[in-house]
Amino acid sequence: MDPVRWIWLAPSWPRLTFDAARLARPLALARQEAGTLFGKAAAIGLEEQALLEREVWSHEAVATAAIEGEAIDLAAVRSSVARRLGLARQGPVVSRNVEGLLDVMENAADDWQQPLTRERLCAWQAALFPAASNLRNLVVGEYRSNAEPMQIVSGPHGREIVHYQAVAGSAVRAEMHAFLEWFNRTAELDGLLRAGLAHVWFESIHPFDDGNGRIGRAIVDLALAQDARRSSRLLGVSAAMRHRQEAYYDALNAAQRGDGEVTPWLECFLDTYTKACRTSAALIGEALARARFWTDHRAVPLNAMQRRVLGRMLDAGPGRFDGGLTARKYMSIAGTTKVTASRHLADLLEKGLIVRAAGPGGRSTRYDLALAGWEWRPTKRH
Repeated sequence: MDPVRWIWLAPSWPRLTFDAARLARPLALARQEAGTLFGKAAAIGLEEQALLEREVWSHEAVATAAIEGEAIDLAAVRSSVARRLGLARQGPVVSRNVEGLLDVMENAADDWQQPLTRERLCAWQAALFPAASNLRNLVVGEYRSNAEPMQIVSGPHGREIVHYQAVAGSAVRAEMHAFLEWFNRTAELDGLLRAGLAHVWFESIHPFDDGNGRIGRAIVDLALAQDARRSSRLLGVSAAMRHRQEAYYDALNAAQRGDGEVTPWLECFLDTYTKACRTSAALIGEALARARFWTDHRAVPLNAMQRRVLGRMLDAGPGRFDGGLTARKYMSIAGTTKVTASRHLADLLEKGLIVRAAGPGGRSTRYDLALAGWEWRPTKRH
């Protein structure tokens, strides 16, 4: 093996360098998009913001687990998140390891004023594996200490591909001491760059037997909360990483095989952050559009079934309601007969709340919300 292949073997390690001039433009763009996001957030009510936080946080939990190949149920996560945000008292029960993941994410975001310590990181890792199997010989709640380096591999037995080899367990404690000392004393560094540097540094050490990716992304959440000097769950960085997972891994792996110059990785990180801001800003735009829709039509008399159907269409967003509203869909959502559904649709059409969509008429007639001229930026749900 080439002795300079891994970043921690570079003579300059653990010093990470970057080209500030090259990053100036993507950093400015990231800051601009963040300003747009938080400006829009200030324009919505607390109740609507809490609902958006529930949605973003839930998708973040599912995404950070999915990056590691673990599938968790979004509906159950939403239920647990809603309880944590005070939006619900009960709902589907999630597994202990999912609750542990949410505990980690909550601690990272809410306790941003607390220093990052070995004890805190070890508690996070233990929370991810509340019932670790003895068959895996998984060390929980402690740094790994095996004398052999840790390898990240894929492929069948005997033909594994080594993607990365981290430092030996015997060096982890010293490596993490240097990392934590840096993390807790770098307030003068730009917060977005600090978050990106912290992620690649932590992942390069890979201090735990398992859970390093999820903890590394929680460290990003902590660093971003410290940068904003507040806890906010409106930013879905893990979901953005999941959405462009190949590019995320490629940039991270390239940095880990380099000499400590991490400008390309930081470009990727800033681009991911920017996309996360745009996605969340679009969600807020949709929330504002929903509020405006009901405000504009507050004097229009509607029955409970019509409100329920319109609410479902607004939640889905224009063009995302499975091709439009039909009489059959109205019947299903409202729980009514075909005759009643047709009468209600005709009433909504006459009152200008819906419009006929392009396509054949008759039984196949489809309807969209009447939102012409509105700013409603479609967003891809991660």
